[in-house]
Amino acid sequence: MPTSLVDWLRAQDDETLAALLRLRPDLGVPPPGDFTVLATRAAIRASVHRACDDLDTVTLAVLEALVLVDADSEPAERGEIARLLGPDVPAEALGASLAALRARALVWGADDELCLVPATRDVVPQYPGNLGRRASGPAASSELPALLAAVAPEEQRVLDALIAGPPIGRSRSASDPSSPVGRLLTRGLLIRLDPETVELPLQVGVALRGERPMGHIDATPPDPETLAREPSVVDGTAAGAALEMLRKVERLIDLWGRVPPPVLRSGGLGVRELRRAAREMEVDEAVAALLIEVALAADLVGESDSPNPEWMPTTNVDVWAAGGPEHRWVTLARAWLEMPRLPGLVGRRDDQDRPINALSETLRRPLAVRDRRRVLGALADLPAGTSVRSPSGLADLLAWRAPRRGGRLRDEMVSWTLAEATVLGVVALDALTGPGRVLLDAQPDDSAALVAALRATLPRPVDRILLQADLTAVAPGPLVPELARELALLADVESGGGATVYRFTDASIRRALDAGRSASDVKTLLEAHSSTPVPQGLTYLVEDVARRHGRLRGGVASAFLRSDDEVLLSEVIAHPQSAALELRRIAPTVAISPVPLSELMDGLRAAGFSPAAEDASGGVLDLGGKGARTDPRRPRRAAVAPEPAGSQLDRLVARMRSGDALAGVRRGAANGSTATLATLQQAARTRGQVWIGYVDGHGVAGERVLAPTQIGAGVVEGTDAVSGEIHRLPLHRITSIALVDT
Repeated sequence: MPTSLVDWLRAQDDETLAALLRLRPDLGVPPPGDFTVLATRAAIRASVHRACDDLDTVTLAVLEALVLVDADSEPAERGEIARLLGPDVPAEALGASLAALRARALVWGADDELCLVPATRDVVPQYPGNLGRRASGPAASSELPALLAAVAPEEQRVLDALIAGPPIGRSRSASDPSSPVGRLLTRGLLIRLDPETVELPLQVGVALRGERPMGHIDATPPDPETLAREPSVVDGTAAGAALEMLRKVERLIDLWGRVPPPVLRSGGLGVRELRRAAREMEVDEAVAALLIEVALAADLVGESDSPNPEWMPTTNVDVWAAGGPEHRWVTLARAWLEMPRLPGLVGRRDDQDRPINALSETLRRPLAVRDRRRVLGALADLPAGTSVRSPSGLADLLAWRAPRRGGRLRDEMVSWTLAEATVLGVVALDALTGPGRVLLDAQPDDSAALVAALRATLPRPVDRILLQADLTAVAPGPLVPELARELALLADVESGGGATVYRFTDASIRRALDAGRSASDVKTLLEAHSSTPVPQGLTYLVEDVARRHGRLRGGVASAFLRSDDEVLLSEVIAHPQSAALELRRIAPTVAISPVPLSELMDGLRAAGFSPAAEDASGGVLDLGGKGARTDPRRPRRAAVAPEPAGSQLDRLVARMRSGDALAGVRRGAANGSTATLATLQQAARTRGQVWIGYVDGHGVAGERVLAPTQIGAGVVEGTDAVSGEIHRLPLHRITSIALVDT
């Protein structure tokens, strides 16, 4: 009598059971009460399908061989499986595959008594190994070799076509006894399915294929072509990409803070707004869609709560922007890795032939996180600095490792992941970077290692710039935060990368003056941090802008305008574009306006003047805002549920063992106060456990497994076998009791 699955599970040690629950987490939700429940769940078709998704090519071939020998109804021997697999699968590979199947409780029993979960028959192809069903009659007798030897050439051609698979074929001459197909049917070498369809029996296919009954099996994974590079070169390239990515996301946030794009009625971002964001970030639309999706996943942008919702930065942006580049990168990289969406689909058409927009719900794919990790995991298996020459080679490797994880997007997912990871600096030169390896293994709440990994690849922050005669400045590396903030006021980024180029313009200098910097402050800053002399042209630019800046002063009247130059104030009031500002002169040097101060300043600048706003003390007032903001939309959480911890698995195993013990003792439980006291005393002496059936104070029946530690005063005190907590039960409430065999 073969061992049943429940008995086999019951005989396994705690480590094996914990490994099973880790490989098939669905078996532990909700926690199984005993091994009978566990075995039942392990044999459910949906659970078996999920368990087989992680099996490689060889293990799936072993599964097909077990189905061919009907191991789901009669135990099979390992030797029989090895014979079906042929010489392509060595003994070591077969042993490893059987171990993987046992670990998932898809197969159980010793090598001479292998049993298979019946639901696996639904997992394998309709014709496992491209072989037909087992037949009776001549095909199953000792006459088969002689029958095959007497096959005529035209009959052999029919058999050869069916041997290649699939083992079924259609022929209009199947009903003609004199035709090749008819003669094969007469001799039992073919099986008739209907008047025109025939099937090659399993025994005939195995005999004709010789030493490879299941055909050729790729027992070794494909080896993609690789290229070895210095890890420092890969990490250095990734550091530049990470800094450039951060700069682009900052430009996106600045754009949407100033001009929030509307949310489409169907949800998502319009094509025109995507193109505008791409132009602002100086990237193509595919990269723009990626960065927008990552910003959404990191909760840096979201929908506003207005009646006409818009996409705008959230309040998280201000905290994010205050961090160093390492911390900002960690936020975005982790959001990308955990993002259950496919930005690569943007621009394509859905099943209803409608375009797929960025930020739309059509991009949601719950399995994207798993597939993204699979691609990065394959790169992580290569030595540091080693890259794949083509995504197709990596796709072939992943297809061998998990053939059931297919679908039309499988190969595209490899290309998308490599391209997206390259933009974010997780991958560089098609090799996984040092920070990328840490990102893949880091726990959700552990950012210190990630920050340290990227910091090790970034060049040290510098506090020096190189001023050039063409009104540009070159930062030879990432700037210290203070200098970076000041230079962002004084100049515009012209090109990023390892060395950032800034350009000084009238508008950028005026921006710094509007923020309260004086001309002397600007020149002092440049002289203090420039490794080259300050070019004369830049000095003239600063002085010229400063000379024109602030000659007009605005205040709140709603707004006022003053100037020591009466002629200039008259020119402003007489200008045609000033009519919309409704300026009214109240003194030779003062005019007031009912429009807000910010609108007054913008109107004067549009008319060609260079005013400055002032506060109540006469100092320069910075009217530049941080842009629109909205509340965060979602709490940050991992897209993939973490694996159960070891302590959780131990408790699940202990619960099952206790429940299994309960099932065995309930029927033999004793009743009566004398039996109760005697059983408790015996368990206390032997440090054993007892199953107790009881009724609580509300008359509700319950049961518990306790290890009694103290008995007296009409109460038993003991440790719960599942939770480990201390419980006290009055003896008069115990209705039945039995010793538990541990």
